[in-house]
Amino acid sequence: MTERSLANWQPRALPGNEPLVGRHVRVEPIVDDRHFADLEAAFRGHDALWTYLAYGPFDGAEAFLRYAQATYLSSDPKFHAIIPAGSDRAEGVAALMRLDPAHGVAEIGHICLAPSLQKTRASTEAFALLYGRVFDELGYRRLEWKCESTNAPSRRAAARYGFQYESLFRQHMVVKGRNRDTAWFSIIDPEWPVVKVGFERWLADENFDGEGRQLRSLEACREG
Repeated sequence: MTERSLANWQPRALPGNEPLVGRHVRVEPIVDDRHFADLEAAFRGHDALWTYLAYGPFDGAEAFLRYAQATYLSSDPKFHAIIPAGSDRAEGVAALMRLDPAHGVAEIGHICLAPSLQKTRASTEAFALLYGRVFDELGYRRLEWKCESTNAPSRRAAARYGFQYESLFRQHMVVKGRNRDTAWFSIIDPEWPVVKVGFERWLADENFDGEGRQLRSLEACREG
């Protein structure tokens, strides 16, 4: 990649608390406990959601609510509730984290989507909105995605959303009593315009048939 001058680079701002609103979803920074009960209900009984996260599953609603109160209100990671349009009930979370405004770098992580949200236009649009906040609104240079190397669904999701694989960090962490090798992915700012257009093409009504099935994959939409 051609070296770009950053002589006029200035540190960027941290993400704010304004909701992100799309056609299919609303993404709200979590600033209080109003979504916690909905998230507990959406996640309840789906223990597989926690397999690759460092926490969970939880022993009942009270345990989850204690965790949410202690974790979801932090400034970094900055958690967001994902609320499908017309639902008004949070069905997932994702966080912007490891925020480095001096260098314009952020990571998206702590992703947990209820089955009702998975593989929907709402979930894909939620990520498009969050990436747009990082690159278009805040002007960051780099967005990272990291996951356990054995987490095949997360690796597929990273590729689907336009992240490029970078490297494997061996024995990077200890998670739930096991070694975690961490796969690193990224999108950098020169790549974002193509990734953004791919999201726009995929989300367009003409990309879905009368039964709501996609006509072209997100990867195909990104390729043109």
